[in-house]
Amino acid sequence: MYLLGAFVCGGVFGIIALLISKEVPTANHDAMMILIGAITTYAGTVISYFFGSSKGSNEKTTLLANSTPVDNSTNTDTVNINKQ
Repeated sequence: MYLLGAFVCGGVFGIIALLISKEVPTANHDAMMILIGAITTYAGTVISYFFGSSKGSNEKTTLLANSTPVDNSTNTDTVNINKQ
């Protein structure tokens, strides 16, 4: 997963560097802009996963999977929500 993320982000920088260093032929200009838009969108998705809510959700799932369950059968501290 990290390799794919690195590949997508590296692809964005590679294409930007290529655009700066080489002139795009007029016939290929539209196709190149579509390619840049698609890869930039994928890079944004990768960054959102690694730094957004999906990362926090993944960490939470890992913490819950590694935690010890709490035994509430002996809990005497109850709250009566039907109290009048």
